Amino acid sequence: MKIIDARNLPPPEPFERMLEALGELQLGDKLKLIVPHEPVPLFRFLLRNNYAYRSENIAQGHCEVVMWELPAEVAPIEAESGVSEGPDKSAPAK
Repeated sequence: MKIIDARNLPPPEPFERMLEALGELQLGDKLKLIVPHEPVPLFRFLLRNNYAYRSENIAQGHCEVVMWELPAEVAPIEAESGVSEGPDKSAPAK
């Protein structure tokens, strides 16, 4: 697993290094990015570009994101925005 410790890198260097490393990954390889905060905008980028990820907050407020490419036939499930439209109004009440 390739590891990029970006905790002390100025923007946009962490993203640039991550893009370069993702381009070098083979199917089945993983990349770990360590950053000083949870990179929420990154998650949508990964999902839209056929990568899966696992994010974990670690000591001192840092975050580790492990990412890997999905096979072409597998589509990632985009995370919910947290907004709920409520129950289906067309269904009969019970």
